[in-house]
Amino acid sequence: MPTYRDEAVILRTHKLGEADRIVTMLSRRNGKIRAVAKGVRRTSSKFGSRLEPFMVADLQLYQGRSLDIVQQAESLGAYGAEIAAHYDRFTSANAMVETADRLSDAEATPEQYLLLVGGLRALSRGEHAPRSILDSYLLRVMALSGWAPALSDCARCAAPGPHTHFIGQLGGLVCANCAPAGSPRVSQSTLQLLRALMQGEWDAVDAAPHAETAAASGLVSAYAQFHLERGIRSLAHVFDSSREDFR
Repeated sequence: MPTYRDEAVILRTHKLGEADRIVTMLSRRNGKIRAVAKGVRRTSSKFGSRLEPFMVADLQLYQGRSLDIVQQAESLGAYGAEIAAHYDRFTSANAMVETADRLSDAEATPEQYLLLVGGLRALSRGEHAPRSILDSYLLRVMALSGWAPALSDCARCAAPGPHTHFIGQLGGLVCANCAPAGSPRVSQSTLQLLRALMQGEWDAVDAAPHAETAAASGLVSAYAQFHLERGIRSLAHVFDSSREDFR
């Protein structure tokens, strides 16, 4: 059974025995990996802090029958401390890694890994509003997984836009003929913000008023959770730091 190396971002961990831990990670070349980190919970462990959620590491692993074994770990991105120090960053990061865990498998692409690492890096640096980083990540990772929302033509009949109905269950924007009766309308400014989030046009995203970002977040959340079939539990705890009523 061979030894191999890969870069990986840590998604979650579980205790195993008295000193070990099972680490679930998304790697660059081998998709999602579950591995045992032996002795990692001891204070004398050389790489315990490198195998915490939101951390990115260069790993050497031994391929086991059911779970691989972590042999070495070198830090590539220490994002955990800066993320954990801010509640809004922490909750957004949790929603991101939960989504990555749900969407990825052994066949996950390098693009999924790079997208998650880029999102966690942006969160740790406070480059943009955490909720906007999360929304952009959700839209892009859904697209990479084959569920890109329609943001111009009708998702049902391909009629060219502009349209004013966004129905997550139908695949995104739909025309008036395809929209169910009583469907709420979405403003063109909110739709433009969704496109900016998808394309990473951060000047437009950062300049958007709170009402538009909140409306876009609601659409993104509903769309992602519908296509994942089960809710993203971490989204219930995500906080938008731009709200003025936070105390």
